[in-house]
Amino acid sequence: MRKTNTSVDWFSSPGHDASIMSAWERIIEGRTPPPRAVRAIVDASWHRCLNDRVDPGATSGPPPLDEERIQEVRAKNSRLLDAVEPLFKQTRELLLRTETVLLLTDPTGTILDLTGDSRIVGPLGELRLIPGCEWTEGTGGTNAIGTALALQQPVQIHSAEHFCIAMKRWTCAATVIRDPQDGTVLGGVDVSGLAHTYSRHSLPFIVSLASRIENGLGRVMMERHLRLLENTLGYCSGRTDGVAIVDELGRLVKTNSPARAAFARLGVLGSLEGAFPITDIAAIADGKMPLHSPEWLRMARVERIKDGADTLGFMLIAPASIRPASFRPDRVLSVESERTAPFSTIIGTSPLLRAAIQKAQQLAKTTVPVLLLGETGVGKELFARGVHEASTRVDGPFVALNCGSLSRDLLTSELFGYAEGAFTGARRSGMMGKIEAANRGTLFLDEIGEMPLDIQPHLLRVLEEGEVLRLGENIARKVDFRLVAATHRDLRAEIADGSFRADLYYRLAVTSISIPPLRERKEDLPGLLDHWLRVSCDRFGVGNVAMDDTAFECLMEYAWPGNVRELRNAIEGAVLMASDGVIRIGDLPAETHTPLVPAAARDNRPAGGSEAEPKEVRSLDAAEADSIKLAIQKYRGNLTEAAAQLGIAKSTLYQKVAKYGLAVDILAARRK
Repeated sequence: MRKTNTSVDWFSSPGHDASIMSAWERIIEGRTPPPRAVRAIVDASWHRCLNDRVDPGATSGPPPLDEERIQEVRAKNSRLLDAVEPLFKQTRELLLRTETVLLLTDPTGTILDLTGDSRIVGPLGELRLIPGCEWTEGTGGTNAIGTALALQQPVQIHSAEHFCIAMKRWTCAATVIRDPQDGTVLGGVDVSGLAHTYSRHSLPFIVSLASRIENGLGRVMMERHLRLLENTLGYCSGRTDGVAIVDELGRLVKTNSPARAAFARLGVLGSLEGAFPITDIAAIADGKMPLHSPEWLRMARVERIKDGADTLGFMLIAPASIRPASFRPDRVLSVESERTAPFSTIIGTSPLLRAAIQKAQQLAKTTVPVLLLGETGVGKELFARGVHEASTRVDGPFVALNCGSLSRDLLTSELFGYAEGAFTGARRSGMMGKIEAANRGTLFLDEIGEMPLDIQPHLLRVLEEGEVLRLGENIARKVDFRLVAATHRDLRAEIADGSFRADLYYRLAVTSISIPPLRERKEDLPGLLDHWLRVSCDRFGVGNVAMDDTAFECLMEYAWPGNVRELRNAIEGAVLMASDGVIRIGDLPAETHTPLVPAAARDNRPAGGSEAEPKEVRSLDAAEADSIKLAIQKYRGNLTEAAAQLGIAKSTLYQKVAKYGLAVDILAARRK
């Protein structure tokens, strides 16, 4: 078999028109052309045209769409047109007096826009190489646009290599434009001119231009994803509901920690990522559920996330608990949790825990602020909900906000609300803040120690005056709420170094409750392990799963630095990993058992063997993600400098940030 030189196959070779025409005539007549008379890429295209019954004698392309339809197609491809516009303006000057034009098409080969030398407008019109006309191999025969889209690779077609007679006096080079996130073809870009304008540089030029377009699309996509996350961070933090954030095309951007289990309860089998993209997400958000939609979508709540008039994406919410009567296939669910006895969701009977609960029950009867102190993951929100449910405000709202998950500006607007037109991108009707939303109820501010210093006096004023002033308004609104705050920081030390106001601290810490970490109440571990084992089996729809003695001993000995949250995640993962209904030590997270070396293993070590534990072997993807994260942190979210440090193109970095879900790390790095 003859080997094909790929670079030669891409590029046309002028000067062989006569032999190429002879080969074309033979193929049209049904005869076999001489071997190697045309390039393999052209020969294959000619045969596709014959199979599609393309008329080789066609003198032009198909007629264009009507003006209304053209506008619809352009609107559908507005993102691509916006990315191309500045490059087309730059290129227009280069193409003047070259008798060539630059064309942009959508994925179907329909021309969206063109620019270049106006002197060949006449020939272009005769050929119908104009906006609104479709140029695929099936409509225009072998041509650079259609063949590039068919092969999804760069291609140059010159003169006699075209299949239709009308195109044989033209030369063109084209390639596809791909989505920087998932690689799907968004369209094509082509440079065309009369045959005498042939240049071997046309193909590299068009490939370079497509790369610049893709880089521009990547920057826009990253900016939109960052804006989307900025607008949803407040909703994801501290929620027991599962939340999946998708972009406007229904592609997954971010999930919160309960998402996997919550969506599994709705029927999402296998990897959560496998349920996306959802192509009809916009219609679903508008209440128009397509018949072919999966059943789980009918049981989730979908919220549109907008920035002004611009839809950035959507938030899919899988409720933490669902009552069977709420399952209705004809609507999007609105789910409310059943009311339970105060503090009944806190598992444990240890003296330290019971003392904390008893103090919380006593303080719940008062109206003064309560400060919850404890490490991350000890269950501070459960205590806050317990205080609310045991208080006289139980019939009012419980509103939670994590002060550490939002930027300064976003936290300010989420907390105090804003008036219409208060800032660029503000909602048209303004927005009620969390303080107002908690009126006649309880406001829970988690990670209060993360609140920026300049916001703290405004919160203090609300607590002192019982009034809140929305951003952009001059008239205060009366509010009546109970404040419960929480932190894992030493606020007295924060006061000493000037990062927390003493007056706010003394207003918050009228009463405080210290919640013990899990390592100080080991007697509660068996009950917690049993509880989360049962809950996880129920969530994932698996039968009863048991735990062998070695795994149980391992979990009992582990220090649990992440407390109950870490324990819950470990059990959920182990339930999913247990292949035969038994959780063994290998099904547990590595950190829970790496330090634990069984005596039998120690006794059976080879003589002279190293006493040190072997280092954990990590996947290449994990190592790459960590390197990218470190570079982002080092350069404070500056992706240009991070890409240079990593030795990769900035466009490649955009793709990898999307692949590993590191957009939140960029936001965090830029806030520092």
